[in-house]
Amino acid sequence: MALFKNLKLNTFQIYRSSSTLCQTFDTSLLKFPSGINRIPQRQLFWEKDRKAGYNSKEQPGKIQHIKDGFKELKSEFKLFTQEIKEFIAADPLLIARPGETDLIWCFNDPSIINNFVTTCDSDHNQGYSSCGFDPSPAGRALFHGYLDTRVPKDGQVKKAGYCSIRSKRIRKSFKRETTFNWNLYNTIVLKVRGDGRSYLLNISCEGYHDITWNDIYHYVLYTRGGPYWQIVKIPFSKFILGSKGRLQDKQTRVRLDRVTHFGISCGDKINGVFNLEIEYVGLEYDPTHNEEFAYEMYKTDRYIVGV
Repeated sequence: MALFKNLKLNTFQIYRSSSTLCQTFDTSLLKFPSGINRIPQRQLFWEKDRKAGYNSKEQPGKIQHIKDGFKELKSEFKLFTQEIKEFIAADPLLIARPGETDLIWCFNDPSIINNFVTTCDSDHNQGYSSCGFDPSPAGRALFHGYLDTRVPKDGQVKKAGYCSIRSKRIRKSFKRETTFNWNLYNTIVLKVRGDGRSYLLNISCEGYHDITWNDIYHYVLYTRGGPYWQIVKIPFSKFILGSKGRLQDKQTRVRLDRVTHFGISCGDKINGVFNLEIEYVGLEYDPTHNEEFAYEMYKTDRYIVGV
C-alpha cells in the first residue's frame, strides 16, 4: 500500500461499450515509482477529425474566419438565388433512359478541373511522388505525374508511392453540405485515354459517425494505352468496400444516395511517369444488369470479424 501513496492521477480515458464513444477526465500528472512501466494510451477506433491528422493547411483564427465569411456573402447569396430559381423552374428527372449517359463532369470546360484536388505522398512528407491535374493538349483533363515508391528513412513510413485526384465536397449556399444522389443509375461510365497502367476508382460515402468517415468503395480501372480513347462502363455492384486502404470483412453495396466524393488513384508500385487523360465521367442505367452485389457474403461468428 505504501507503494501507491505517492501516485498522482493523470489524464486517462475510459471507453464505453461503443467503440466510437470516448470520454477524457482531467487530473494531475501520474508519476510512477522507478521500476514500474506506464501503459500507453490507446485510441481504438475513435477519430479526432475527418482528415485523420492529415490537415496540411494552417487553421485560421476566429477573426480571420469572420473576415473571410463577409467576403463570401455576395457569392453565397447569388448561389442561394440560383437555387430558388432552379427549384421553381426545374423539371425533376424521374427516370433514367436506358443507353443514355448523363454526364456528371465533362472536362471540355477547363473550369470543371477546379472541382478536383490532387494529393500525393510527398504532400505529407511520406514519399517522393508528384502529380497534377491540368488541361490536356487535346482540350480535356490530364491526370499526370511521377510515381516513386522510395520509402523515406524516418523509421515510421513503411510503404510509399501514391497519387490521386478527388472531387471537392459539393455544397449548397451558405456552405451547407450535401451529397450526390445516384439512385436512378447502376453503372458509372468514363471516357479515358490511358498509358497501360491500372488505376483505382474511388467512391466515398462518408457516414454520420466517425467510424464511417473513411468508407470508400474501390474498383480497378485497366487502361489499354496508345492513342485511342476507351469508354469504360463499370456497374456499381462491382465496387468493394474498404477503409483506410483495407478491405472490410463485412461488405455492403454502394450507398448511391450518400456519395460524397469521386476520385482516381495511381499506386501500382511501378516507378515512372503516368498519364491518364479524361474526357468525362457520367452515369448510366443498364436495364440488362440485375446484379445487386457481386461478392458472396458469408455469415461469420462475432469473435472472428467485427460485424
